[in-house]
Amino acid sequence: MRDVETLLEALPYIREFHGKTVVIKYGGAAMIDPQLKEDFAQDVVLLKYVGMNPIVVHGGGPAITRYMERLGMNVEFVDGLRVSDAETVEVAKMVLIGKENKDIVANLNRHGQSAVGLSGDDGGLFRVRKQLSPGGRDIGFVGEIEQVDCDILDRIAQNYIPVIASVGGDGAGHSYNVNADDAARAVAQALEAYKLVFLTDTPGWLADAADAESIIAQATPATVRERLESVGGGMRPKLAACVDAVVHGVEAAHIVDGREPHSLLLELFTIAGTGTKIFEGADEE
Repeated sequence: MRDVETLLEALPYIREFHGKTVVIKYGGAAMIDPQLKEDFAQDVVLLKYVGMNPIVVHGGGPAITRYMERLGMNVEFVDGLRVSDAETVEVAKMVLIGKENKDIVANLNRHGQSAVGLSGDDGGLFRVRKQLSPGGRDIGFVGEIEQVDCDILDRIAQNYIPVIASVGGDGAGHSYNVNADDAARAVAQALEAYKLVFLTDTPGWLADAADAESIIAQATPATVRERLESVGGGMRPKLAACVDAVVHGVEAAHIVDGREPHSLLLELFTIAGTGTKIFEGADEE
C-alpha cells in the first residue's frame, strides 16, 4: 500500500508537469558516485517517460582539475571562478565535451531514452562574452552567456533529452569556460522553463550553515534578495541564479541534495519535497 500511496501522491504533479520543460543542473557527488549516477539517469528518463521535457546542463570542475594536475598545469580560482588561459579551456573542452558529456548521454541511453550531447558551440547554442571576476580581475577565457538559441533545443527536445556541456564561444570564434550554474540559469530563462533544479552537495538553503537540518523549504525571490548578502560559499551564486530565473519567467527554482538517492523525483513529485523551492507564491511562515 505504501508504494501505491506514493504513486497516487505523484499523480497530480505528473499531470501538472506534463509537457513542461525542466532544466536540471547536474553536478557534485551525483556526477561522481556510481550509484548516484545510475539514480540520476533513472530519474531523468522517468521524467521523459511521463511527458516532461528534461534538459540537462552539466559542469565537471573536479574532473577538469584532476586532468590539469596530471598535465602539470597550474590550477587557480578567483572568486569561485577558474582562471582560464587558452590551454585551460582546451582541457576543459576535452573533459566536458569528450568525456563527461558522453558518459551522461550513454547512461541515459542505457536506461531507455535517447539523449543527445551538445556544447555551447553546437549550432551556435550559446553566444558568450568575456566575464571578469566579481572583483574586476581579468581571469582569461571565462565567459558569460549573452544569448541561447532556443530553436535548436526545442527541436532536439521533441524526441531526445538534450545534455549540454557548459562551454561556448564568442563571435570571433574564441572558446570560453562557462560556469555551469549560470549556463543552466540562462537556458531555463531563455526557454521560460517550468522548473530549474540545481543538484548539489548540500541539503538545500540552510538558515544555519552549520545545521544540516535547518533547511529553508521555500522562499520568495524578494526574501532571497534581502538575505543574499549574508550567504557565503557556493550557495550564494546558486540562490542568485534561482532568483534571476524566477524573476525572468521560470515558474520555480529548486536547490536539491544530489547526494540523496532519487532526490530529483522526491523534490518534484512529493508534497514534502527534499530541498529548497524558490517561487513567487512561497509560504514563508
